[in-house]
Amino acid sequence: MTATNRQIQLASLPTGKLGPEHFQLAEAPMPVPGDGDVLLKVLMISLDAANRAWMQGATYRAALAAGQVMAGGSISEVVTSNAPGFVPGDLVFADTGWQQYTALPAKLLTKQQRRGPLSHLLSVYGIAGLTAYFGLLQVGRPKAGETVVVSAAAGSVGSLVGQIAKIQGCRVVGIAGGAAKCAWLQTELGFDAVVDYKAGNLNGQLKAAAPGGIDVYFDNVGGDILEACLFRMNLGGRVACCGAVSQYDGAPPAHGPRGVPGLIVTKRLTLQGFVLFDFAAQFDAALGALQGWVESGRLKVPEDIIDGLENTPAALIGLLAGENVGKRMVRV
Repeated sequence: MTATNRQIQLASLPTGKLGPEHFQLAEAPMPVPGDGDVLLKVLMISLDAANRAWMQGATYRAALAAGQVMAGGSISEVVTSNAPGFVPGDLVFADTGWQQYTALPAKLLTKQQRRGPLSHLLSVYGIAGLTAYFGLLQVGRPKAGETVVVSAAAGSVGSLVGQIAKIQGCRVVGIAGGAAKCAWLQTELGFDAVVDYKAGNLNGQLKAAAPGGIDVYFDNVGGDILEACLFRMNLGGRVACCGAVSQYDGAPPAHGPRGVPGLIVTKRLTLQGFVLFDFAAQFDAALGALQGWVESGRLKVPEDIIDGLENTPAALIGLLAGENVGKRMVRV
């Protein structure tokens, strides 16, 4: 074990686009676990668009402040334990922040069962997989034969949402940026149709891809794409509001979705936001289903792994720019 603890700190809060200047690499003393604490070695850090949203103010967690270790979840290994129920070598998920080591109260740790590659604990068996599972099946409530549209479809959550919708017998349309990502969604993941939002004529593309309208829209981006999808919704359609990545980084949009109140009323639409931990009591059942689909080959697990703690800021900035395909994470 090293004598010091390398950290990525938030040097300043961005007012515009996130850049490397907003982070700093620092060294701190090795943390010492107190009574009831567990010393953790961080193995793999999860990168999510939500990392950027936390810089804007309080959400479902406290707002971030300049000078603190950048927040983020990870898969970590127990080094020493001063708490019952945890022993060296255990794997846990925790909000460790971007650093090599941390000491946390045992009550803040979630022990992890080994299920295939370690990286899967951050992707399909982690927040991404569980968000896709509950957001689609319990919020979107798709039925076989319906049309499901998902934005940010080549990302960590969207790539799983589309595949789970196919498993449920739905017709699936993915919205992604760039011809390469769109082709990958169809050839590798089996999406029925795709929309390249970077190619222009979003409304025309969406009408061609979903000529019978949209029954379920899984929204990861908000903004103009949400507006376009709302106008294609069928009577009684459901919108699972998972994220708004188009509004996290840089200047806020000039307008929100227009004509929404009338659409919601006349089409009897349901727009529901959700937070993953609303479904915590059902995690075990969901993980069992996800593992079954993975092991049977029905659910592919795209991952984008970057090595080195020092590369974490650039990896997040790249994620916000849409560089990744599948779940992006950093191997510390």
